[in-house]
Amino acid sequence: MRKQRIGRVVSNRMMKTIVVLEERLVEAPLYGKRQRRRTKYYAHDEAGQARVGDIVRIEETRPLSKLKRWRLLEIVRRAEG
Repeated sequence: MRKQRIGRVVSNRMMKTIVVLEERLVEAPLYGKRQRRRTKYYAHDEAGQARVGDIVRIEETRPLSKLKRWRLLEIVRRAEG
């Protein structure tokens, strides 16, 4: 099983590459306060169909470049407008 993530597309300016931002809540170890953590993933988008603001599902894959280790599986929800 490969890892999958759901996030929002924040950039699609590169050819066949999108940047996906994943936000998650993590509890602080000492006091248990919930903190927002963000991670950016560079994902391969062969058809160039994802747009900024779309909610997408990405999947782990072999290294495709220096930073790309994910590929676009599906567009869960299109951005409005």
